[in-house]
Amino acid sequence: MGYYLVDDIYPEWATFVKTISMPQGEKKKLFAQHQESARKDVERAFGVLQSRFAIIRGPARVWHMDTLKHTIYACIILHNMIVEDERHTYGGNFDYSYDNVDNNHSTTETFSGPHPNLATRLQRRANIREKQVHRQLQGDLVEYIWERFGHEDDEI
Repeated sequence: MGYYLVDDIYPEWATFVKTISMPQGEKKKLFAQHQESARKDVERAFGVLQSRFAIIRGPARVWHMDTLKHTIYACIILHNMIVEDERHTYGGNFDYSYDNVDNNHSTTETFSGPHPNLATRLQRRANIREKQVHRQLQGDLVEYIWERFGHEDDEI
């Protein structure tokens, strides 16, 4: 199951990774810093796409998963083409090479067939709203970020 980086207004569901509003200890402070940074980066990137392409501004809940995926990919590709065409006007020296990206690999399992029966839908809903799974995911991410980035200050 995938997850979304969110701020404090969202509930503690398994699909949401919230920041820690008053982090205690270095591990939790580092997690909060990385989570907030990544969430803001995603918001900015999606905001750019929304400002440029009206099709992704509206609700997409009723869209078929493949249609939604292809629409988002098309908008990203078009955006990258525009950026590449206009890059000579930018002041920075950026690498826009996307040749090594694996587009055929999905990290989340999605459902795109006929609607499941009511019992399956209710079970999925209950799983998503599981607070303990939210807390476990957040704890796992705190540890992962600490292991990966926690000792960078020591190397300076």
